[in-house]
Amino acid sequence: MGSRLTEEQTAFAAAVRDFAKRECGTREQRDALTSGGREAHHPGLYARLADLGWLGVCLPEEYGGAGGGVADACLFLEETSYGLVPCGGFITTVITAKAYERFGSERQRREVLTGVVGGDVLSIAMSEPEAGSDVGALRCRARREKDGSWVIDGQKTWISNAHCARSILLVARTGEDKHGGLTMFHLPADTPGVRIHGIETMRGREVNDVFLTDVRLPAEAVVGEVNNGWRQLMAGLNHERLFLAANMLGLARRAFDDAVTYVREREQFGRPVGSFQALRHRIADLATEIECTRLLVREVALDCDARPDQLLPRQASMAKLKATEIAKRTALEGMQMMGGYGYTTEFDMERHLRAAVVSTVYGGTSEIQRDVIGRTYGL
Repeated sequence: MGSRLTEEQTAFAAAVRDFAKRECGTREQRDALTSGGREAHHPGLYARLADLGWLGVCLPEEYGGAGGGVADACLFLEETSYGLVPCGGFITTVITAKAYERFGSERQRREVLTGVVGGDVLSIAMSEPEAGSDVGALRCRARREKDGSWVIDGQKTWISNAHCARSILLVARTGEDKHGGLTMFHLPADTPGVRIHGIETMRGREVNDVFLTDVRLPAEAVVGEVNNGWRQLMAGLNHERLFLAANMLGLARRAFDDAVTYVREREQFGRPVGSFQALRHRIADLATEIECTRLLVREVALDCDARPDQLLPRQASMAKLKATEIAKRTALEGMQMMGGYGYTTEFDMERHLRAAVVSTVYGGTSEIQRDVIGRTYGL
C-alpha cells in the first residue's frame, strides 16, 4: 500500500497544524498552557480539540466519532506532537478507547467512547512495582464476591495520565495462571478506595502511583472476558506501539526543524554553523532517518487499517523502536549542534530531549521491541 496522504488527510493535517500554530505557536503560549513545561496536558485546550471533533478521529460514527482509521489517528498524533500541543492525555485515551471498542460491552462502549469524543481522558493501568516489562507477573488482585461483584486490592505504578482521567482500564489478577489469570476492569477514577499519587519525573508530572484499597466494582465492570485479559492486551499491541511511534515521529520532526533553524542563523567564524561539513552531514543523516521513519510508521498504519483483526508484532515493534530511537537521537544531536543554548530552558530542545528519552522505555522498552522482532524470525 502507498503511504501518501489522501486529500482529506492532507487537509486534516493542515487544519491541525494551523490550530497548533495559532494556539501554542510561541514559547510564551506554551509556557502558559503547561506551567512552564511541567504539565503535558491542558484540559481547556483539550476541550477545544473535542469541540472540533478531532478526539474521535478513529472511533466509530455510532458513538460520535469521525469513523476514521488508525492512519488518521497516527496523523493527528504526529501533527499535535510536532506542534507541541499540550494534549498529552490523548495518547493513553486513544490506546484505551480501542480496547473498549474491541472488547467492551455495548453499555461500556456507549459510555466510554462517547465520553472520549466529548473530551474525557482515559488511562490504562498495567505496570506494578514488581511487574514492568513482565506484565504477567502483576499481583494486583480482584476477588469475586458471591453476588458476582469484585473487590480489588493492590498498587499500580507509572500510570500515565491517571491524574486527569475520567476512568482507568485496570488489569488485575483473577486467577493463578501467569497469563491466563488476568482480567480487564472498567474503573471510574473517582471510585471509593482509589488513591492517585503523582510521581515527579524529569519531564514534570505525567505518571502516577495508583493505590487500590478494598475497591468494589459491579460484575458488569469486567471488560471482555474474565481471565482473558492477556489475550486482549496482546490484541491491542498494534495500536499501542503504532500510536506511540506516531507521537515520537512528530517530536523527531520538530526537534529536527528547531535544530536546522538554529544552525542556519547561528554564526561562528564569520559564517552560519550549519554551513560547516560536520553539521551539514549530521543534518543530512537525521533528515534521511526521519523520512525512513515517516514511511515506516505510515505504511504500518495503513496495514493495520487494511488488516484490523491481524496481529502485526514485527511491523508494530519496528515502528515503535525506530520512531522512539530516532526521536531521542535527533534531540541529542540537536542539543549538541546548538551547544550551550541547547541545554538552556530558553530554547525547546531540552524539552524535546526530556520527552524523547523516556519514549524508549514506556510502552515496551527498545530492548523488548528488539526481542519481539527477533522472535518473529524464529530466534
